[in-house]
Amino acid sequence: MKPVADSFSAPEVDRRKLLLGLLFGSAAAIAAWRQPTKRLDYLGPEKLDDLIPKAVGPWKFVAASGLVIPPEDQLSRTLYSQLLTRVYSDGENSPVMLLIAQSAGQTGILQVHRPETCYPASGFQISPVTLHDVHLGSATLQTNMLSATNEGSTEHIIYWTRVGNQVPTTWRQQKLAVAEDNLRGIIPDAVLVRISTVNSDAAAAHQTLDAFAKSLIGSVPAARRSVLIA
Repeated sequence: MKPVADSFSAPEVDRRKLLLGLLFGSAAAIAAWRQPTKRLDYLGPEKLDDLIPKAVGPWKFVAASGLVIPPEDQLSRTLYSQLLTRVYSDGENSPVMLLIAQSAGQTGILQVHRPETCYPASGFQISPVTLHDVHLGSATLQTNMLSATNEGSTEHIIYWTRVGNQVPTTWRQQKLAVAEDNLRGIIPDAVLVRISTVNSDAAAAHQTLDAFAKSLIGSVPAARRSVLIA
């Protein structure tokens, strides 16, 4: 004779399957309802190559190669809508290297690469990342600062990311900025601006980076600076 408990097991399992199905179906419906649909793209159809001038203060564009960039793979090809790399020189001091990476659709799955990732991948030893303020007249831009060393040469770096209307300074803040916009139905664009120079004198390098960052933002028309800063 079949145990009494077994006679109830099949209906109970079926009820559980039904409840789980309803739960998953509800979750999928909510996710679809929350799916962001409005794109926020400050750059639009404009090219970074046209927006960023070839002369930035006393620095002039001299080359488009020689920078550390993320390894070329399917992720990086998918990640960036535009990638600008330039080397500038004032004719006297160490050249300044500029990288601007733009992604027109930050959905929270793909994120702009940060130097903490791409420099070690290229064989550099990096220092801890610290916050660094760049003074832009009455405003202050909070950036990240670090150094990267390879074969006895040290590259000093400042960088910042803009995600939608925010300038997050940490990976966690960057993820939250994307999530907050997604919850508002917005797919924000994102930009990473990286400025670096090779110099054995750290203080002199930092002074150069600050001056270049200030000149860079000042060289872009006021109405278009939102591409670089919030």
